[in-house]
Amino acid sequence: MKRKVVITAINTITALGLNVDECWENLIKGKSGIRRISRFDPSELETQIAAELPQEFEEYASGHIKRRSAKQMTRVTKMGVVCAKEAIKMSGFDSEYYAKDRVAVIAGIVNTGFSSIEKSKDEKNSILKAMNNSLSAWISMEYGFTGPNYSVATACASSAYAMALGFDMINNGQADAVIIASADSVVNPEEIKGFNELYALSTSNEKGEAASCPFSADRDGFVIGEGAGTIVLEAADKAKARGANILAEFAGYGLSSEAYNIVSPQENGEGMYFTMQKALKHAGVEPSEVNHINAHGTSTTLNDIYETMAIKKLFDGNAQNIPVVSSKSMIGHTIGAAGVIEGAITIKSLLEQILHPTANYRTPDPELDLDYVPNTSRAHKIQCALSNSFGFGGHNATLVFRKFN
Repeated sequence: MKRKVVITAINTITALGLNVDECWENLIKGKSGIRRISRFDPSELETQIAAELPQEFEEYASGHIKRRSAKQMTRVTKMGVVCAKEAIKMSGFDSEYYAKDRVAVIAGIVNTGFSSIEKSKDEKNSILKAMNNSLSAWISMEYGFTGPNYSVATACASSAYAMALGFDMINNGQADAVIIASADSVVNPEEIKGFNELYALSTSNEKGEAASCPFSADRDGFVIGEGAGTIVLEAADKAKARGANILAEFAGYGLSSEAYNIVSPQENGEGMYFTMQKALKHAGVEPSEVNHINAHGTSTTLNDIYETMAIKKLFDGNAQNIPVVSSKSMIGHTIGAAGVIEGAITIKSLLEQILHPTANYRTPDPELDLDYVPNTSRAHKIQCALSNSFGFGGHNATLVFRKFN
């Protein structure tokens, strides 16, 4: 049984807003959510900047989660639950439309954020707070969904992998709807120090909001971002039958393992190229049909050049005509949540026919010569778009979205 998969709701919580519309509005304006870290004193760290959530998040979350449950959750889990609740509300099926056992919840999550910062505030309920499966479990319990609920961890591609798994469940008739949830925050001393040891993070603290500059010659590493994202997937026949507002088609995906290096991407972007090629084949899309790419675009030396090389190899002479953006230039790298957050942003581009800019593009790199939509948003006709997520360990994912017909 093969069924078309559609998207009926998207939501995000990022440094640029507590919902997807607020985030989108700020992205279009080219605003940055990157600031000096406020959750703790970062003065002893090489990297002292991050894209933290707005300060009003905790108050916002208290209106969505009961006090007793909140005490059993970390900040990361709260992000994910709040984001998912709003998305499910938007989807319009949180009543009795679907049989409960036909709704699955899959979370893409690297960790729950039970860090030194969390422990210093409240060490109680440590087992519950540290459970990687807690986000999907809380969401399932909130609505009584009795279909499968579980989490997947593939570093920065985690929630993109969750999207692929959700696609398969619907496509093969195992579920009628799948809630794809994600959340992440590694804004804590130990993990920032760890990334610094790998020379992965920007140390351009003096640049502040301009420190994340994907595809620019002066890029020096990624900037961590906090965030959560939710995408509601449904079988097209079921969504149409209930009169759902269908936002886009999730046409297919490509997943691969580079089996190359625990940190560095495969040379010349070969793994990235293979993943995108695989995604187009799975979706039944020709390279000439792709109008836009939301890149992994981390602002690291190797990722940006190799991703550019992969795009040029796959799209050949047409590569220059495909606008490529990096959302991370403004919301930072949300690690395990990046796949769903950036997938949601890609869907907004498809809906609005507008591209947000790649911010902070100041100094062109002669080796990177694609259209990166520098600094200013623009109108652009989009029928089909890709969203890339590439993680430590060689976990690659490309998602394919197109307008629903």
